[in-house]
Amino acid sequence: MDKVVASAAEAVADIGSGSSLAVGGFGLCGIPSVLIEALLEQGADELEAVSNNCGVDEWGLGKLLYAKRIRRMISSYVGENKEFARQYLHGELEVELTPQGTLAERMRAGGSGIPAFFTATGVGTQVAEGGLPWRYDTEGNVTVASPAKEVRTFETAEGAKDFVLETAIVADFGLVRAWKGDRHGNLVFRDSARNFNPLAAMCGRVTVAEVEHLVEPGELDPNDVHTPGVFVQRVVALTPEQAADKRIEKRTVRPRPGTGSAQTEGGA
Repeated sequence: MDKVVASAAEAVADIGSGSSLAVGGFGLCGIPSVLIEALLEQGADELEAVSNNCGVDEWGLGKLLYAKRIRRMISSYVGENKEFARQYLHGELEVELTPQGTLAERMRAGGSGIPAFFTATGVGTQVAEGGLPWRYDTEGNVTVASPAKEVRTFETAEGAKDFVLETAIVADFGLVRAWKGDRHGNLVFRDSARNFNPLAAMCGRVTVAEVEHLVEPGELDPNDVHTPGVFVQRVVALTPEQAADKRIEKRTVRPRPGTGSAQTEGGA
């Protein structure tokens, strides 16, 4: 089945207001920036986004956030986005902070048909006991807090240990970015861009992948495929300019060895 669509705009046209989105990427690495831009232009709002973070103020999911299109975030890190902090603390945004590994496993479980699982992460903290602020009002009062979760004791090799029950995440749509992909939706991610992208692809009911290099079926070695096409419903081929447009989250410099001039570190 040829899953390639003509444009990013066509690929996100049916994402309605109030939809939930699982979005790949870590910081600004491997984010589906072209699909996010198309969704910004499409106009859907009241979105719930599941992603490791919410981009930065001027890029990635930060663009949707700045336009106040996101109602709720499930994420593990938000420290690089000042507008995120402002909206959260002023009661404009609901935030479910989740330990990073737990977030990854919740997404993987959703894509695997596993409704819930037990983990030791968060036992003895507000993650398990409840009370984490999810939403404030304009006066800084907590109006929505996380609920307490089931904790159960299991026998392990180290003896009896407590574990907290976490539920899986299944999103209406998954948005991901791949280095290579074929017309059947098989995807290959490159280096650190293989972060939350395979998980976001798995847990989306309808997954859209923007790919930097589109190849024909059979050109990808099956051993190299990170996400099989069964998880992907739509593929958008990027132009060379779109593929090259990658931002650096934090630009740092140091003297180039032997010259004294500065060189840039970082990546996208």
